[in-house]
Parts: sequence; C-alpha cells; structure tokens
Amino acid sequence: QVQLVESGGGLVQAGGSLRLSCAASGHPFSVYAMGWFRQAPGKEREFVAVITWNVGVTYYEASVKGRFTISRDNAKNMVYLQMNSLKPEDAALYYCAAARLRLARRVDEFDYWGQGTQVTVSS
Repeated sequence: QVQLVESGGGLVQAGGSLRLSCAASGHPFSVYAMGWFRQAPGKEREFVAVITWNVGVTYYEASVKGRFTISRDNAKNMVYLQMNSLKPEDAALYYCAAARLRLARRVDEFDYWGQGTQVTVSS
C-alpha cells in the first residue's frame, strides 16, 4: 500500500511559476514510476509528466514540454513538478500517481493516486 499526498497548489499569475510536491509513504520509493496528471472541469484526466524509477528518464505531454520539469528525490520519497510559464489552460486539479511499472503514461497503468492539489492560473 502506497500513500501519496500532494501539496504546493495555489493561485499564480499567467507566466508565473509554481512547484508541486508529492510525498510518498508505505513502500520503497524507487520501485515505482512516478507521474503527474491533471483534470480540468468537464475534461478527462490527462497525462502531464512521468519519471522512471531510475530517475534519469522523463517524459512529458507535448503542451508542457519545455515549461514543466518533473524530478524525484528517492532518499526523501518525494516527487516534484516545477511548472514555469504557466498558462490559464494549465489550471486544473493536479494528481500525483505511482505505478509498479518502471515506465507508465496511461491512467490505467498507475496503481496509486493522491487526492490532488488545485492549480489556478489568473490572466
């Protein structure tokens, strides 16, 4: 059983930056691929970014590539999402997720989910 808790959401101006954090507990952290997803009202949950268990490989949804950076600190059981150049369309409930696979990008490939943290971007 893995517990995930997100934090760092809030209100930010368009063009600004925000860093989301995800604290994991209950199982050795480095076993899992860790990802971030987001869901806006009326839309399906979508993939944002993932980092593999070996830390060095990351993948991003096309619209956030170059603006967002996912990272992890296995010693602290933490995953981060640094979001720069935020746009109003980035506003959503952001979820941290963990997969038993070394690499996963689909919702159904992830086994554990946090409760989400809200990101609001003002224009």
